[in-house]
Amino acid sequence: MGSQEDLLHQTMSDHHEPPPPPPPTASSHGIDSRLEKVLSETHLPFLKRLWLASRIELRLLFHLAAPAVMVYLINNAMSLSTRVFAGHLGNLQLAAASLGNSGIQLFAYGLMLGMGSAVETLCGQAYGAHKYEMLGIYLQRSTVVLTLTAIPVMLVYVFSKQILLLLGEPNDVASSASVFVYGLIPQVFAYAVNFPIQKFLQAQSIVAPSAYISATTLVLHLLLSWIAVYKIGMGLIGASLVLSLSWWIIVGAQMVYILMSKKCKETWRGLSLQAFHGLWEFLKLSSASAVMLCLETWYFQILVLIAGLLKDPELALNSLAVCMAILGLLFMVSVGFNAAASVRVSNELGAGHPKSAAFSVLVVTLISFTIAVIEAAVVLALRHVISYAFTAGETVANAVSDLCPFLAVSLILNGVQPVLSGVAVGCGWQAFVAYVNVGCYYVVGIPLGCVLGFKFDLGAKGIWTGMIGGTVMQTLILIWVTFCTDWDQEVEKARKRLDKWDDKKQPLLET
Repeated sequence: MGSQEDLLHQTMSDHHEPPPPPPPTASSHGIDSRLEKVLSETHLPFLKRLWLASRIELRLLFHLAAPAVMVYLINNAMSLSTRVFAGHLGNLQLAAASLGNSGIQLFAYGLMLGMGSAVETLCGQAYGAHKYEMLGIYLQRSTVVLTLTAIPVMLVYVFSKQILLLLGEPNDVASSASVFVYGLIPQVFAYAVNFPIQKFLQAQSIVAPSAYISATTLVLHLLLSWIAVYKIGMGLIGASLVLSLSWWIIVGAQMVYILMSKKCKETWRGLSLQAFHGLWEFLKLSSASAVMLCLETWYFQILVLIAGLLKDPELALNSLAVCMAILGLLFMVSVGFNAAASVRVSNELGAGHPKSAAFSVLVVTLISFTIAVIEAAVVLALRHVISYAFTAGETVANAVSDLCPFLAVSLILNGVQPVLSGVAVGCGWQAFVAYVNVGCYYVVGIPLGCVLGFKFDLGAKGIWTGMIGGTVMQTLILIWVTFCTDWDQEVEKARKRLDKWDDKKQPLLET
């Protein structure tokens, strides 16, 4: 984590708390200092301070989290609807689309999202420190790095059939999955542009426009998918090509928004030569961030790949595909709170507000956990009918019903773990959490799941039980580390990070 510290840069303008800004809105610049002042008013009764602070934080949180949750839910719904279209073509097509999505697509998604978390830390803390001009630089630099990374990632898509066969997947499923994956190649480059844009906007609490763009694109995506799959008869390749097109529509609309909106006037000042400065250092920083989030994103992806090696791979893949689709959809709620936690913590640390950062962690974790418990209860109540949204097969429905308790436990854990990962991103702890993830997920969780699934013949239930064990261990470690954090020290670390590259100035290009 020491090398990562040396890479983060820019500086806070001073150590003094800025004057109280007007009530926060999507367009106001700067971090509201009222929360820090309320938490510092020790002469007030504790309950009154708690009430006042909670009102301020909840307003800030939901202004950010609600549209962020919508963005991630809608983006996931596009992928989910594509699998639904494939599932109604037949069980083989459902298995192929699920394997292509969970086995190949999520590889790129995890890598690009993980690398994008580097700009999330930088933009969030720079925004809190009033270094607005640097947000546009970080956006451009991250886009360059991710686009270059997308080129070798594309080779995984090109050779997807050979890779799936090498992993032991059945030939017919691997062949169909590769056809689906070929249509997703343009999506890889859309990820490379989308995630830096997404983090750039989130750092400024500008999330609602992305939600509107995503909602409009989802409607268009459903219409185009229906035409491509059923009317034109393009099958799997048509479904995946439409998904790639939909992601590029989102990217294009967000780029237009940044260029045209007055809200981004201070943070986007045109193309800059500085975007090409220090690309190698930024790549190393992005790689450290990618390792952390990739290990999390790929964790349940590996569950699906291992399930393909069970005695009845098609049933195992289909039942897990349904559960993973539900988990992935509801996981987007946690990802929204993950983004909110990251932005709130990084903004407050950059602004020099340790009490506010700590209080934000507490509030966002409690809210996310409560929502996760409600989600788990709903899933258990609908366990016998929930699979019919994906397939009409009774055998798959019964298998899904048996797996729903494991799904419910995973949902509850996802109410805490992603939020704490967001806190880690906001603080710049990615490298440390990466080591934790390696130990909990890949030394404990996956081996334990394989032993239970194959040695004790528990099948998909055994594999998932091992995965849950690794997640529980990782969550407990993150809870302990967060609880023991000295937030005054984190503020000082943020200041030093932002100091690193303050002297690196480059001229702007005309746009």
